[in-house]
Amino acid sequence: MADAKQYRIDDMAAVLDKRLLPSITVWNRLEGRPRTVEFGRALKAEVRDALWMLTRQWQMGEFRGDDAGSPILARFQVSDAPLTGYQARDAAPVGYDPTLPLEATVERRELALLDAAGLGGLDLRLMLGRRFLKLIPSPYRAAFIGRYGFELPADADAADTERVAHLDVWSTLQALAGRAMDGLLLYRHLKASATNRPWDGLTVLDADKPELLAAGVSLVSWFDAMFELPPAGEGAWDPPRLEHRFAVTAGVSDGDKRLVAEEYPGGRLDWTAFSIDPGGARGSGGLAPASTVIPTGTRFDGMPNTRWWAFEDGRTNLGDIRADTTDLARLLFIEFALVYGNDWFTIPVALPVGSLARVEGLAVTNVFGERLWIEAAGRGEDDDWTRWSMFTLDIAGVDREPADTSLLVAPTVPQTATSLPLEDVRFLRDEIANMVWGVEQVVPLATGVGRRGAEAAAETLAHRTRLVEEAGGGGGGASPEPAAPIRYEVMNTVPENWIPFIPVHVPGDIRETQLQRAAMPRLIEGDPSPIEKVRPRTTLLREGLDAVPAVAYYVHEEEVPRAGTQVQLVYQRTRWQSGKVVLWLAAQRQTSRGESSSGLAFDQLIPTEQV
Repeated sequence: MADAKQYRIDDMAAVLDKRLLPSITVWNRLEGRPRTVEFGRALKAEVRDALWMLTRQWQMGEFRGDDAGSPILARFQVSDAPLTGYQARDAAPVGYDPTLPLEATVERRELALLDAAGLGGLDLRLMLGRRFLKLIPSPYRAAFIGRYGFELPADADAADTERVAHLDVWSTLQALAGRAMDGLLLYRHLKASATNRPWDGLTVLDADKPELLAAGVSLVSWFDAMFELPPAGEGAWDPPRLEHRFAVTAGVSDGDKRLVAEEYPGGRLDWTAFSIDPGGARGSGGLAPASTVIPTGTRFDGMPNTRWWAFEDGRTNLGDIRADTTDLARLLFIEFALVYGNDWFTIPVALPVGSLARVEGLAVTNVFGERLWIEAAGRGEDDDWTRWSMFTLDIAGVDREPADTSLLVAPTVPQTATSLPLEDVRFLRDEIANMVWGVEQVVPLATGVGRRGAEAAAETLAHRTRLVEEAGGGGGGASPEPAAPIRYEVMNTVPENWIPFIPVHVPGDIRETQLQRAAMPRLIEGDPSPIEKVRPRTTLLREGLDAVPAVAYYVHEEEVPRAGTQVQLVYQRTRWQSGKVVLWLAAQRQTSRGESSSGLAFDQLIPTEQV
């Protein structure tokens, strides 16, 4: 073991001076050395750019003389009235359901794809059947499949074209026939009467009936809770106007205040869709206790920074805004953001969702000790164009009536998950043919998914043509040689997913017109049967067509502008306040892409092919 004395240093200064032990590390603090001992000029904060300073003072409003003081205290009182009623279109009013978002209540539609006799959604049927079979004893599964099974359509029957012409539908039905249960048939059987039982028409043991009965109840309740379906006759969709119409009511002091939404296209619902019905009440709800808060400065992206030596965040480039002299709204926005942005203060108020609120009184105390009573900027007559208003509701169709400064806190959701469209219809104007076309861009298939309308139409026509050829028409004999270089064509045809709408007079009016759904003939060369009309395949265009007797469908002409309009049918899914998952089928409308031409023509001379 080494002697510890050899590491002891008696004279550290001599060792360091002679560098006898260079492994010893010495630390020294580095300090800045000023070049002068006078700091007066550095503390003056001299301005090198006087123009920048003047611009900064102008931006902050330093050149505007006023005696206003900053608010330090605000005391207010708010009244709110909860929503109590809902009315879809012309249906009878019902109570408002707070367990659903308002979008689901308004937009929900019947699942028209569930048609047990024809074009039903096979995906939902199969899902219902598989769930029921899992709930029952295994010895009865084959019996239920035999009673409530899928049927294989006839390949040579024109009535089954929609299920045979498309390969994916035809192959799916072949796989399901005799192997899977159609749960929709059992579901409708149980819903038809309270006395119906799942084992009706089957032989089961008495000991197994309670389990089968419980399985049937579970199936019905499970499917009813999956989709939000409207009560009979309470759909808010207005087919002639291609939008939703509904109203909600709020209980106020002098009755029910009615808020109407006459032109809701679907998708995003907020207070902007509503107007106050002049025939309803005008009062306010119950008063909440008065509150005292400290106002805080309003902040937004791009607003001027209140600190003299701080620059704004460059993420908002206000200099990139292009505004003409006639674009008043954009000019006002720029002036607000650059000049008056730091003059606004925020007073937080907690309001219940699904209520109609109004500020009944507001008193503000400033730094000078002055207490000021603040009135609404939107007060005055509702039709006064000089009245400044934001976030307030308009009164529909009134003159010389005081404005309503209520604020609607709509019970809506900020975001929903939207599926791919099951149906997509575009209403286009065809100036050459002088009509409007409802083009089915996406049509529903029996499998429960959407398919491009042009492809589905071509497959349908090919199947019908094959049936005609197999029946001995259209393919018999060779075509004779043309005797002339031209031939006369009475009318050509368009794809079967183009549904015509022709202008007709409104009954009792010789000037006003509307658009009526019409039909194109299905022309197949050599077909000896009577000419068949091409019918739409989307539920959006089949309005009234499946009724007994069929009802004509009209669309208001002003609903199809020159740019056209587009309507889609999609599934919407969201989660409500209680955590409940809400799923519904909804129609959404938006602007289309302009005019188009179908190529429809009459009385043409067509060159013939000379051999």
